[in-house]
Amino acid sequence: MKLEDFQTELKQLPGAMPVWQGRVDAQQWRAVCQQVRDESGRLVALWGSDGSDRGEGYAVHVALAVPSGLIVATLALAGESFPDISDLFSAAHRMQRAVYDLFGVRAEGAADQRKWLRHAAWPADVFPLRKDFKDDSAFSARSSSNHQSPITSHEQRPEQMDDYPFIRVEGEGVHEIPVGPVHAGTIEPGHFRFSIVGEGVLRLEERLGYKHKGIEKRFEQMTLAEGAKLAGRVSGDSTVAYAWAYAMAVEAVTGIIPPPRALWLRALLLERERVGQHLWDLGFLGNDAGFGFGLAQFSRLREDWLRTSNSLFGHRYLMDAIVPGGVARDIDTGGIAGIRREIDAVGTTVSTLREIYVNHAGLQDRFVDCGRIRQDQAERLGLTGLAGRASGIGSDLRAQIPPAPYDRLGVNMVVRTGGDVAARATVRVDEIVESLRLIGAILDGLPGGDIATPVPVAPENAFGIGWVEGWRGEVLIALETGADNRIRRCHPHDPSWQNWPLLERAVLGNIVPDFPLINKSFNLSYSGHDL
Repeated sequence: MKLEDFQTELKQLPGAMPVWQGRVDAQQWRAVCQQVRDESGRLVALWGSDGSDRGEGYAVHVALAVPSGLIVATLALAGESFPDISDLFSAAHRMQRAVYDLFGVRAEGAADQRKWLRHAAWPADVFPLRKDFKDDSAFSARSSSNHQSPITSHEQRPEQMDDYPFIRVEGEGVHEIPVGPVHAGTIEPGHFRFSIVGEGVLRLEERLGYKHKGIEKRFEQMTLAEGAKLAGRVSGDSTVAYAWAYAMAVEAVTGIIPPPRALWLRALLLERERVGQHLWDLGFLGNDAGFGFGLAQFSRLREDWLRTSNSLFGHRYLMDAIVPGGVARDIDTGGIAGIRREIDAVGTTVSTLREIYVNHAGLQDRFVDCGRIRQDQAERLGLTGLAGRASGIGSDLRAQIPPAPYDRLGVNMVVRTGGDVAARATVRVDEIVESLRLIGAILDGLPGGDIATPVPVAPENAFGIGWVEGWRGEVLIALETGADNRIRRCHPHDPSWQNWPLLERAVLGNIVPDFPLINKSFNLSYSGHDL
């Protein structure tokens, strides 16, 4: 089956990004994925849905990036299994496992069938994203002493033990170091199981999902307008990216286009989010290599940056600034002048700090050749976003499939080939410089007019996609509408799904004390990956 043959059966969806959707059978499901993989396409997301409320069965959906845009293939299931595609796209392993935990439909033939999100938090025969799951369900746990906590109103208990079968490395001198899931800092929970000889890392295995919050189920209780606030809180460091992707999906299902000024302001907000996060990460990369001066200087820049965001847009992290139909806050001439002064000052200081980092022997000794992901590994295993660009993967929606106003701004994509901590730090610095340039260009070209347009009631059973290049990588929102302008299904997808498995590869051959530095150089999301 040729991809172009499948494309003749696709329906192009309305919206700001080129998205085509079509239904496939089980054979086509794998054939389409195989063709996209063979033509250097990428897996963006895989998720499930339950159609029992409208007389249908379960379905699985896959979003695949091709040079012309995004293909969304939907497979309606006759039973409770679907063909495995993890042999085609490595990143599908954990996504398929999550689909089982949430819906009870399994990837048939997949090599890894272990649970991913369950953690004894709900009984083995309960699947929280099925339509018959009660939103007020609560489950009691059993402690190791077999003492039962009070029985819930549903009289259901989760599995007694949370015995996760980590893969063991055996041999003379091999030891295991468990790290987490609770950490000393304020980061969210994640368990890292190291197999080592001396300090050398032979294997790392992650276990995540400790903070499953039921966000996808919560969306189903909301109207489209209410969902906008939740979307902006899926991942606190990517609120603009998620809010824009959600707004894009709502605008697709309602058939509206935001005013030009709103789109330019959205780009301004997205670049502010990118700069703020890169400043933060560069400071902590210095700190994790024993260079506290770097943390102090980059933290100072970031704090001033966040205060400007709060002053102009009402929130340090820009929450609720983007809404379906446009933006919630405008900017006046005084604010524009202030941002111009700010980007000049930040640009000058970042240039100085770049030279300090590059010429600091201690930093370079820790950064260079540390946590390397080669380009061939990155391509084969689906590394994406910032980390992918540091390993030679030229992928950035702002440059390749640019939504307005990026189609008029001309983004200079930053790509490096080193694939190590040094390359990921360099990409961050260069992206700050490019984002500062883009902010200046946005202020130069900012059109006048309204900042929002009314959002009409969405038709029932409509489907829309939002797809945005956040600072970490591609953020996707898949949205299905229900009756009365409500959300029937909303799947937010974070690029950390793709990149967490690559962190396991990056630490191999390094020593245990390098792990915090390598981990920070990726800076993947626990929260946005755990919904």
